[in-house]
Amino acid sequence: MSVNTDQIPAPVESAQLTLVDQLVQWGRRRIDERVFRPGMRMPSIRKLAEDKGVSRFTVVEAYERLVAHGYLDSRRGSGFYVRERAAPVTHQARLAPVDSAIDVLWLLRNMLHTATPEKGPGLGFLPNRWLDGELLANALRALARQSGAQLLMHGTPQGFFPLRQQLQTRLAELEIGVSPEQILTVSGITQALDLIARLYVQAGDTVLVGDPAWFQMFGRFASQGARVVGVPYTPDGLDLEAFETLVRTWRPKMLVLNSVLQNPTGTSLTARQAFRILQLAEEFDMIVVEDDVYCDLCPPGYAATRMASLDQLKRVIYLGSFSKTLASNLRVGFVAAAAPIIKALSDQKMLVGATSPEINERVVFKVLTEGHYRRHVERLRSRLDLVRDKTARALEKLGFRLFGSPGAGMFIWADAGVDTSAMVAAGHEEGYFLAPGSLFSPQQSVSTWMRFNVANCGDAGLLAFLARQLERA
Repeated sequence: MSVNTDQIPAPVESAQLTLVDQLVQWGRRRIDERVFRPGMRMPSIRKLAEDKGVSRFTVVEAYERLVAHGYLDSRRGSGFYVRERAAPVTHQARLAPVDSAIDVLWLLRNMLHTATPEKGPGLGFLPNRWLDGELLANALRALARQSGAQLLMHGTPQGFFPLRQQLQTRLAELEIGVSPEQILTVSGITQALDLIARLYVQAGDTVLVGDPAWFQMFGRFASQGARVVGVPYTPDGLDLEAFETLVRTWRPKMLVLNSVLQNPTGTSLTARQAFRILQLAEEFDMIVVEDDVYCDLCPPGYAATRMASLDQLKRVIYLGSFSKTLASNLRVGFVAAAAPIIKALSDQKMLVGATSPEINERVVFKVLTEGHYRRHVERLRSRLDLVRDKTARALEKLGFRLFGSPGAGMFIWADAGVDTSAMVAAGHEEGYFLAPGSLFSPQQSVSTWMRFNVANCGDAGLLAFLARQLERA
């Protein structure tokens, strides 16, 4: 068996590379992508030789070259370990002295390396076969029948007005009272957080986030020069006692969290938690950003409290999106907030990107108003219900300890009892994309936890792979 070089960026054709060269390319790629992270022990010489079908001499030679290039350290009697390599000095790194080590690009770079969603339990979106492409196709056909001149329009900074009217209606169903002037469309939650960070966060400010939480925002706030501080979670949701201590200690500028079906724990805020958060936000003049990206995966009547419904957007900035239920590449989200905040965010949006694509917003408007979207999300919730318990029981049987028992949503947060980074590296070699717990912590410290997307756990060999990894640990 030869070394698999399908994903190795070789400077020349792989057929022209020696086996040693191919292994060196493989090792550099895995280390650069942080599949093998600083301090991790590389596969033993014997194991890698067996896995790749090469001689032990070939592996030794490749490892020695990686040592010479500064990728590995050789420890006599112990093996080869990934070396901590200094990152290039950049302006952004200087702005973030506390969190400059944050590296959230690993998951983003590797998402596309997964051949099929079934082998991507670490992915953060639903597989295409679960979604309804006809909803979008019908909306596009309806747009195509309209005057072509409408498709040429530049759009407005605040967003397509009929869509904002429709969002007003949807938010009213959540008991959040807004006018269209209090809504701004954006290219997904990511852009919303970027605009908020640019407008409100300065170098030296403290931003509270969940620990664990959605990894991508850690890097965004750290690059702004903010101190990113994590608030721990319990199976019952945000740890209120720890939260209050952190607020009084750091006097943060901002809090960002999922109130419903938190990523990755699946917990939701109780009324008591939401009230206390708002009380402390008022006392310490703290901005609260409520990310409700999983709103439509939460069934009606589910035990969850949205802070925006209690606060009525006096202090809360509410974020929503359709990327999880329609298509991840549609990139239509929105911000609801007090009118002056929306005006400031709209101006910021013009500075960094003019307007968001109105065609996409018209597509979402068609989908929401033609009567099929509600049934579509009901089907998604039902399918998640069918696989969630099955996946949870299978993981428990393998020896994983579940953080809690979420009754909705797509994620399970599970404790393997061992450092999951090594498991992720092994999975990468076998075509599995896993999400280690270290990615979901602002400190990116070693973690035994792992996030599973229950919709993407259908591969027949996944459980056997996980069982082998736990046995080896």
